[in-house]
Amino acid sequence: MTPPRKQPVPRAVTATVPVAVAALLAAAGPAAAGPVTHGTAPARPAAAGAPGAGDPYFPLAGNGGYDVSHYDLTLRYDPAARHLDATAVLTARATARLTRFDLDLKGLKVTGVSVDHVKASYRRDGQELVVTPRTALRPGHRFQVAVTYSGTPGPVTDPDGSPDGWIPTDDGAFVAGEPQGAMTWFPANNHPLDKASYDFTLTVPQGHTAVANGVLLGSRTAHGRTTYRWRQSEPMAAYLATATIGKFRVEQFTTRGGIRVYNAVDPREAKAAAPVVRQLPAVLDWESGLFGPYPFRAAGAIVDHAPDVGYALETQTRPLYDAAPDLSTLVHESAHQWFGDSVSLTRWQDIWLNEGFATYAEWLYTEQHGGDSAQQEFDALYARPATDRLWAFPPGDPGSGENIFDTPVYARGAMTLHELRRAVGDRAFFRILRAWATDHRGGHGTTAQFTALAERISGKDLGTLMRTWLETAGKPAAP
Repeated sequence: MTPPRKQPVPRAVTATVPVAVAALLAAAGPAAAGPVTHGTAPARPAAAGAPGAGDPYFPLAGNGGYDVSHYDLTLRYDPAARHLDATAVLTARATARLTRFDLDLKGLKVTGVSVDHVKASYRRDGQELVVTPRTALRPGHRFQVAVTYSGTPGPVTDPDGSPDGWIPTDDGAFVAGEPQGAMTWFPANNHPLDKASYDFTLTVPQGHTAVANGVLLGSRTAHGRTTYRWRQSEPMAAYLATATIGKFRVEQFTTRGGIRVYNAVDPREAKAAAPVVRQLPAVLDWESGLFGPYPFRAAGAIVDHAPDVGYALETQTRPLYDAAPDLSTLVHESAHQWFGDSVSLTRWQDIWLNEGFATYAEWLYTEQHGGDSAQQEFDALYARPATDRLWAFPPGDPGSGENIFDTPVYARGAMTLHELRRAVGDRAFFRILRAWATDHRGGHGTTAQFTALAERISGKDLGTLMRTWLETAGKPAAP
């Protein structure tokens, strides 16, 4: 995510571009092996049927007792009436004996729930949809839960005051789910720990376009409505799903590397967006050279006209922009496809693993394309006084959901990576970045795992450095 109000300081003066990273990677050889985590990441499991996954920042996010493997979402939306009719079918596996379980769903009217095609009882409890199947689900049982629902979806307000979820626009909806918003438009196990594949069937009035994640399987128009079918095959956290609707100009093509690109741009943003969006294939190629192969089979951009939103989001395979982005924002959201989307969080406290990495990708791009060096970016930030917001809290421990998208997570998170780079040298540093994205591809990671990987590849004890920059309050001593 790149909220404009939370961007780092402006660029400093131009510097000489350092040694090419590609050569360093070639000389470094294969990345060191590390622990791999796929599917649900190792963590203390929530209790069976618990209404939350145990995240201290968002206690009711996610649920206990099951793991979702697939979502099949069928939505019909009328932008004029702002009305949604929908069915969600979740395929899941019970991880404990379940006499009841929760789904995250805020607002909207539920009209029916079934488990394994048998009618189930249900009740609402705030943002929880509490489901009681006819018979208890045994551990290991694979089951399907189907929910039919309707109503007028709208956003939630995050702890930092920003809107999140289904955000109506003048021609449709800007659908951005980080960190809580997935529950505003579909029932979910809404925590990054539980990733799944997705199918979307989205029906909108003819003349509107409905854009989701992954690959467009096809579209069909009949009786004044168009239905779009999308498939996201690779695992995805619920907050990264989108079903953005509007009147878009669409372009589709396949890159030389076989990535299927789908761009949807609001005509009001088209002129400003074109010079940046056309650079997406080159940006992905550059990032693939640094971080390893692009982790998905589809890519693209959704450039909406949503002046009341105030941020862009790394929706998986197809980042979502509230207006025409600048190049730094495109680089940032594209980098998230590796750091945040493919390699996901186990808890929101570790958000620097997403935002610090994507911000440092901006610095690297500028450094390697004739602009400021990462050292100059670091120095400009470090020059800020100890009273500046940058030093308000450590990025590895923001303290609450209110702070997870604030300046220290982005800028001081990137500064942490630069200090790591200085400590281990470029050769080891770029091996670390690539190994992190490769070893945890499609899964999850923690700060402790990243530190262990960095120590293993560099052969250095990095505990003090990481504690100082990630966990210690205040401005660190001069490096």
